Amino acid sequence: MNRRVGQCVWTFVCTALALRCGPVPPPPSSFYARDPRPGLGEPGAIIRSEELKGSPPGSKAWRVLYASTGLRGERIEVSGVIIAPELPPPPGGRPVIAWAHPTTGVHDNCAPSVNPEFFETIPHLPALMALDYVVAATDYAGLGTPGPHPYLVGESEGRSVLDSVRAAARLPKTGAGPRFVAWGHSQGGHAALFAGQLARRYAPDLALVGVAAIAPATELRTLLKDDFSERVGRILAAYALWSWSEVFGAPLTAAVYPSAIPGIERVARDCVETEGEGYRVGLDSIEMGNSFLLPEAFDEGPWRRLLDENRPGGETIGAPIYVAQGTDDAVVRPSVTADFVHGLCGRGEVVRYEELPGAGHMRAARVSASSAIQWMEARIEGRTAPSTCVEPRL
Repeated sequence: MNRRVGQCVWTFVCTALALRCGPVPPPPSSFYARDPRPGLGEPGAIIRSEELKGSPPGSKAWRVLYASTGLRGERIEVSGVIIAPELPPPPGGRPVIAWAHPTTGVHDNCAPSVNPEFFETIPHLPALMALDYVVAATDYAGLGTPGPHPYLVGESEGRSVLDSVRAAARLPKTGAGPRFVAWGHSQGGHAALFAGQLARRYAPDLALVGVAAIAPATELRTLLKDDFSERVGRILAAYALWSWSEVFGAPLTAAVYPSAIPGIERVARDCVETEGEGYRVGLDSIEMGNSFLLPEAFDEGPWRRLLDENRPGGETIGAPIYVAQGTDDAVVRPSVTADFVHGLCGRGEVVRYEELPGAGHMRAARVSASSAIQWMEARIEGRTAPSTCVEPRL
């Protein structure tokens, strides 16, 4: 979930009448429509592209539609944005930073590439261009493109991230090479971790040199069930419940009280990228109530299985990992992230863990950006990765 979202939702809770609503992104254009031609090509193939204005000075950007792989092995279309320096690339190609965005919603309209202020959503983007990197920013499946978005579904997110790196290399004039780092915040931290897990078996043609996960969603049971004291936690839970019911056919009636379902369906139509959207989702979430999960929710059946399958950490990444976590995070609990890092260390991963004193969930990506980029630069240059693999102190 991004910084603007957090500011909006918390402001709604405290002073809803004083909130100033920002512009709402337009619905997806025909650019995002399914290609009627048979066969989409191999994962990462460019289906459609158009130049975007407003990228940092000395760079060019393109909105892209590229081929990826759906959860049933079918070819699907995924949208995103690729940004590259204008200067000629170095020999061997430019490294790629695969940016995985935080929660924006689960509806088609919620694709970051639709947002008129897209370039402001990637932390320190001008610095990445100055380092001569290509940035590949996926929307994930089902955002922008038709169909339900598999929210917090690791296999889907990871494939979207990896295929965005392939797409960057296939887009003329980017100069993108096969080396990349996956970097993400919140939902994007979850996506980056899964991209790291999947890289060797799904994208052996790429060269993963690191994964940077900021306030990542890891223990989904805690995120979706135990964080109901905060309105943001209830909104995230509604997104996941609606998405998984649509994508996997998991029955909502097995997880929530029937009276909450209309509110969940309303929230699922709302995005959370602008202040106006945050205001609306805050109002719509009232209809769900403050405690809409059944006591036995997630304890059995498809919901329990889905929580287990979509928890990162099930496969070794095998590349250095950077994890940053704000100590004042009320959405992703610091203790949960510390436990996750401890588990990574126990499996032999090389991890640098960084606490962000006083940082809440929404500010974590910005607060950690300088450190994260320095860490990524060192991995790209091939320097030995530092490790803090002792039990994190909170």
